Amino acid sequence: MKWLVTGAGGMLGRDTVTALTRRGQDVTGLDHAALDITSLKSVEEALAAHHPDLVVNCAAYTAVDDAETDERTALRINGDGPRLLARACAATGARMLHVSTDYVFSGEARTDAYPENHPTAPRTAYGRTKLAGEQAVLAELPERSAIVRTAWLYGVHGRNFVRTMLDLEASRDTVDVVDDQRGQPTWSADVAERLADLGPLIGPGLHGVFHATCAGEATWYDLARAVFDGVGADPDRVRPTSSAAYPRPAPRPAYSVLAHDRWQEASLPPPRDWRDALHEALPLIRKESPS
Repeated sequence: MKWLVTGAGGMLGRDTVTALTRRGQDVTGLDHAALDITSLKSVEEALAAHHPDLVVNCAAYTAVDDAETDERTALRINGDGPRLLARACAATGARMLHVSTDYVFSGEARTDAYPENHPTAPRTAYGRTKLAGEQAVLAELPERSAIVRTAWLYGVHGRNFVRTMLDLEASRDTVDVVDDQRGQPTWSADVAERLADLGPLIGPGLHGVFHATCAGEATWYDLARAVFDGVGADPDRVRPTSSAAYPRPAPRPAYSVLAHDRWQEASLPPPRDWRDALHEALPLIRKESPS
């Protein structure tokens, strides 16, 4: 099987190429300079040159706050780009995995994890554009695609919350972190493995929406304390605060816990707990400089 990974210069894209390479798969990773998913010409040329059996779309506009004032650009990348990719896959017979986000939900739930089929209700421009991408892929490639939603990603490559906490632990006596947003800290390498597992299974008998986050749940405050504790620092140096202390143009979901029911349908094990993933990831993140 030949794989093509878009957005391969980003955190998840790089991890996905690594995961597939480690498995001995024939994989090509293309960053934005090599493939502009908003350009029909670029998309058609990429698929013609590489003849993939499966495209994994990790390319995205992820500047959540900027999208509030530049929704048109976000929609072009998050909505129109996936449509072009899916349409090209339909024309060539390829399958597609499209990475999406918890922001397609309202984030107003309180106790029950969002199942894969829960009604969407995005409250931000970013969420609306990501939902547009989901809908486009499912419309263009209904039985040969899967939407893989994830959330609260951190990883070895690039800037992310866990790396920021490591930097702050080394430079500040105390850190204030919000304790009223709840979700699932998720290592990007775990999501990459899920994409590698799922891709070969996608077809008429298995398609649609899947959730790829680590299991369990935490607040950002909980995660920050776990990071401090994981490197031998005093977790009490992390102090709880509210979202009101950090107003942002785009409201953050108060609750972003996703259910994982469909992995059983795919005969794949449920995701592991976020604490186990963090324990494995921390030494690697500390070792590598952001890039």
